Amino acid sequence: MTTPSDDDKLIERRKADHIRINLEENVQFPRLTTGLEQYRFPHTALPELDLDEVDTTITIFGKRLSAPLLISSMTGGTGEAGPINRALAEAAQATKIAMGLGSQRAAIAQKSLAATFYIRDIAPDVLLFANVGAVQLNYGFGVDEYRRAVDMAGADALILHFNALQEAVQPEGDGNFKNLLPRIALLCQKVGVPVIAKEVGWGFSAHDARRLTEAGVAAIDVAGAGGTSWSEVEYHRAPTDFHRRIARAFADWGIPTAESIKQVKSAAPQTLIMASGGLRDGIDVTKCLALGASLGGLAGPYLKAANQGVDAVIDLTRALTREIQIAMFMCGAKDITALQQVPLIQAD
Repeated sequence: MTTPSDDDKLIERRKADHIRINLEENVQFPRLTTGLEQYRFPHTALPELDLDEVDTTITIFGKRLSAPLLISSMTGGTGEAGPINRALAEAAQATKIAMGLGSQRAAIAQKSLAATFYIRDIAPDVLLFANVGAVQLNYGFGVDEYRRAVDMAGADALILHFNALQEAVQPEGDGNFKNLLPRIALLCQKVGVPVIAKEVGWGFSAHDARRLTEAGVAAIDVAGAGGTSWSEVEYHRAPTDFHRRIARAFADWGIPTAESIKQVKSAAPQTLIMASGGLRDGIDVTKCLALGASLGGLAGPYLKAANQGVDAVIDLTRALTREIQIAMFMCGAKDITALQQVPLIQAD
């Protein structure tokens, strides 16, 4: 077994800090919202449907899900993450929804942490996404390291996460995002599984979506602004007043989730879109699908549920699924394809 370096220990400590801060502190955007509150569905008093026959299932990357739900990437790379990931995975298996892992960078550097990401023994059928930061392509990682992330988790696809602002406000952040596109294109060609480009809470623009699609990504998770602000998370772990000031200045930065979905859909209409960033209930998920997404992801609510145990995660998923089903029923959509054709009403 390799001995952890000081850098490895720093990464592991940072991951533990992120879990603690998200559970204990208010890290929501202070003023910026998801924009989803600006939309509502047309109410259908006569849906001409049987509620119990409304079909919430969807197929993503060849796997059938019971509902268009994703347990969004949150954690890993620290001892505290293992039980959380296993609770989430056991619930995802029981409810037949998708799950994304947190960043696996630490486990690639420190093999002893790989176990915190392995959940296939209890979730053999889950649509599972591995996860490594895109910027690591400029810091010594190549196709082999990303393939190791996929293999250690037994994942079906790879999330390539984009967190430029988080890296910029971290004292120890990796800020060299130069010339990433050709490296991303090579990774998409060589890694052997679909690649999902994912922001971490500030959204993708139309320009981003075009470039990433041209580079070969199979899906884009917009992860827009309005939910957890990672500059606020970094504010709570900043070591000095200087760093706290810098992090707090960007507390309301980003493209709201609803706007990001619209921009990505217009720029890359054939690309699979996943929606996350401030989604809090099944109605938020259905709005995202009507705007152009195929999957809705939640992180904060699932983290808090996982802290209570498997049953709390299952209960949350069942509630979200029922909310999605009722919302579909009330706008006359018998399945996800029909839901994606429902015109939303935008507030003046």
